[in-house]
Amino acid sequence: MRPAELSQLLKWAIPQRFPILIKGAPGVGKTDIVFDACSSLTVDAQGQLNGVATDLILSHPVVSDPTDFKGLPADKKDGTAHFLPYGDLAALMHAVRPTVFFLDDLGQASASVQAACMQLILARRINGHKVSDLVTFIAATNRKSDKAGVSGILEPVKSRFKSIIELEPNNDDWCRWAIRNNMPVELIGFIRFKPELLWKFEATKEIVNTPSPRTVANVGSMQNAVIPQALEFEVFQGAAGETFAIEYSAFLKMYRGLPDMDQIVLNPTGTAIPAENEPGIRFALAGALAARMNDQNLGNIITYLKRLGPEIQVASLKDGVIRHPEITKTKAFVMWSTDNANTLL
Repeated sequence: MRPAELSQLLKWAIPQRFPILIKGAPGVGKTDIVFDACSSLTVDAQGQLNGVATDLILSHPVVSDPTDFKGLPADKKDGTAHFLPYGDLAALMHAVRPTVFFLDDLGQASASVQAACMQLILARRINGHKVSDLVTFIAATNRKSDKAGVSGILEPVKSRFKSIIELEPNNDDWCRWAIRNNMPVELIGFIRFKPELLWKFEATKEIVNTPSPRTVANVGSMQNAVIPQALEFEVFQGAAGETFAIEYSAFLKMYRGLPDMDQIVLNPTGTAIPAENEPGIRFALAGALAARMNDQNLGNIITYLKRLGPEIQVASLKDGVIRHPEITKTKAFVMWSTDNANTLL
C-alpha cells in the first residue's frame, strides 16, 4: 500500500476502533504517516470524531517491561494483591478524548511484552483494568528480512489486528509530503528526476545509510539549515549513501546554474531552453518554476514549460498545484488541463 492509501485507511480505521498493524522497511515512513493521520483529524464539541482522531500516545515496546502494560503488583494488606496501573496503561484507562495508542517497532519487543500487548489489543482489558472505549491501537514493525532486530511477532498477536498492511514508498506521495513540509525545491526536483534514489534500501551490517524517504528527508532538513557548501558531499553521503551524494551533488551544480527565473517569466518564448540531452537541467527548471507559480504568471510559465516537453510540464504542474492550489482556477490551467486531458495530475 502506498503512503497516501495508508493515510486514508488510518483515517477510516481509527474512528471504527479497528487495530491496524503496519509493516515495512526502516525509513519507509510508517511512523510519520501515523503521526500525520492523527494530526489531521479533529474532534467535535461533544468529543466525538467527526473527521477523526486526535490525541496520540507513542509507545516503544522494545524498551518496555510486561509490567508497563499490566501494572505493578501491589499488596492490598488483606492477604491479596492487585496490579496498579501507571504510565501509559493509566493513560489508556482514563482517556476522555479519542486517542491513538501507537506501538512503534512492535516486532523488536520480547515475547513477554508482546503477550501483554495482546491482551490490551483484543480484550481491551488486562488484570481487571479496562481500556477506555475512546482508544484505538495502531502498531508498526520492520520485517525480519530488514536486519532491524525483529525476531517476529507472536501468531496470536498478529491475529489481534484487523489487518496487516505492508507500506511501500511512492515518489508522488513523497514529493507531495515534501512540498507540504518545506523540503528544498531542488531536492524535490532531484527526486522527480531520479525517482529510483528515493528508495534504494539495503539491509547491511556496515555502518552506512542508504536512500529512503527518511534519509532523503534528513538531507532536506540539513539543507534547510544551510550546510556549508564545502561539506555538502560528505554530509549527503553520510545521510543517504555515496551513490545519492554523487548524483545529488551533480544535480545541485546544474540547479545553481539555472537561467534567471524572472527572465523566464517575463520572456517565456525568448529565453533559451536546455538541450534535450540535458534532462537533469530540465527537471531542475520544472521544480524551480513550480515554486514560482501563481495565478498571475502561470500562463507565461506554461508557455515556457511547453517548450520543454510533456514530461517536464506534468512534473512542474503537479508540484505547482500542491504548492499553489489556487492556480487550478486560472484560465491558463483550465486550458492546459483540457489540452492534456489524458494526463493525470
